[in-house]
Amino acid sequence: MPIAPITGKLRKRLWLDISVALGLGVSSAYAFWYGVHLKSVQRQEEFYLKLERARVQQSQ
Repeated sequence: MPIAPITGKLRKRLWLDISVALGLGVSSAYAFWYGVHLKSVQRQEEFYLKLERARVQQSQ
């Protein structure tokens, strides 16, 4: 008794896989941008601001 072929499974599953992958990718990117990247840029800007203030104080 042969097994009936499974048809249409890839096409139905493909849209789910693509939408889940894009959703997880976009949400991970936002989490990285706002959780990690902006904090490190803020620390860097504060460091350079402190450096500039020290340089201005020394020149006066």
